[in-house]
Amino acid sequence: MRRASWQDGVLGTNCPIPPNSNLTCQFQVKDQIGSLFYFPSLHFQRAAGGFGSFTISNWNTVPVPFNIPDGDVEIMIGDWYTRHHKALKKALDAGDDLGCRMEFSLTGRDLTGKTYRIRVHNVGVSTCLNFRIQNHNLLLAETEGVYTFQKNYTNFDIHVGQSYSFLVTMDQNASSNYYIVASARFVNQSLWQRVTGVAILQYSNSQGIATGPLPDPPNDVYDNSFVVNQAMSIRQHSSASGAHLNPQGSFNYGSMILNDTIVLKSMPPLEIDGKLRYTLNGISFVNPDTPIRLADKFKLSGEYKLDFPTRPLTGPPRMDKSAINATYKHFIEIILQNNDSVVQSFHMDGYSFFVVGMGYGEWTENSSTSYNLTDAIYRCTIQVFPGGWTAIRVSLDNAGVWNLRAENLDRWYLGQETYMRIVNPEEKNTTEFAAPDNVLYCGALSDLQRPPSPSPPLTCSSASKLDFTLVMVFSAPILFL
Repeated sequence: MRRASWQDGVLGTNCPIPPNSNLTCQFQVKDQIGSLFYFPSLHFQRAAGGFGSFTISNWNTVPVPFNIPDGDVEIMIGDWYTRHHKALKKALDAGDDLGCRMEFSLTGRDLTGKTYRIRVHNVGVSTCLNFRIQNHNLLLAETEGVYTFQKNYTNFDIHVGQSYSFLVTMDQNASSNYYIVASARFVNQSLWQRVTGVAILQYSNSQGIATGPLPDPPNDVYDNSFVVNQAMSIRQHSSASGAHLNPQGSFNYGSMILNDTIVLKSMPPLEIDGKLRYTLNGISFVNPDTPIRLADKFKLSGEYKLDFPTRPLTGPPRMDKSAINATYKHFIEIILQNNDSVVQSFHMDGYSFFVVGMGYGEWTENSSTSYNLTDAIYRCTIQVFPGGWTAIRVSLDNAGVWNLRAENLDRWYLGQETYMRIVNPEEKNTTEFAAPDNVLYCGALSDLQRPPSPSPPLTCSSASKLDFTLVMVFSAPILFL
């Protein structure tokens, strides 16, 4: 979906919603048609259960590239800590890590026969989960608002922040129920053997309980190519798009000239000024007191810097309010280089991007010989494996200030993010909505903030016609994925 960054819901662009008050956002849902979810972006509130599914459907006049399923089911999977989310935040502030996740949550509902579209979201804190259904194939159909080439999987890795749609046909014997399983990946198996989320798939005419061992996860301990091959097997459907007919087929991104390449390298945690921090290119991001978009509007100086390095720094790491000075309408490549010891997910607000390549070792320009420049998937959240890299390409056609971050909550909270400031140079900027009437103020502009009103919520867009309204009551901003 396209929205102005005024409604993005992260500290670099918006002020928090004051406690015991509300904010209403109006926006168009037109580009990403499919399965997404939302959550608050502050203080580990996602770890406390602050999330929900967000499904956008086609117009009835626009065909989908599969037969209409007999039903639609949402399943939320994620690691779950036994400690309160405030205790998790306090542990990170004290320089400790989060430790082992003690249990998993997997929520869904009983199913009956026929074919269902099952939408699965990893809403967890930091753990990739492998999803599978006993004796059933998962026919991949869509991810994060884009239809995929349909392919069957017996199990599928879903990384933090990712969403997928599978078509599952209930074609097994109804003599018993079947296990639905989500189990941890890329972790110490001796510590996690009993940490598995299990739910039950039940046919309407089921005659017994689920039996037998849980279906196995991938046996790839000695084959690190499996996960890359599975990730790169996700291809964009060549003749269907979510919002409208696409007779031209997939985008011609492979023939577009690159204007720039940005390498973002993540490293293991380290101490900066006596505090445990995570970095991108040696910068650990610190949120400005006044969000970047507000600082621009009111021409405030010194609130942030436009000097984020496009290559890793050679000097000592530092904490800074450093953003990327990006150019409107440029077509760029971003290399996500993971020199950390854990698998990570990265997300870009306001955009989807083409996942053109993935591999292990240090990325070099020669790595581009392995790129998919024909039908790469177009999505907004992608994984990067330990000691590896992922290459994405994106056209910067959505003006605003947009967050680029690690989805792993501990790394995000401790600085592994930055912002892309993308300004349309036109004198009359008609490509971005103006600041809404009920914009929130904080930092240097706190005096402009009106006290919360018990009256009906105001709208937060000056657009004349929009298609969707969402009202949230939180003590923090809301982030839409």
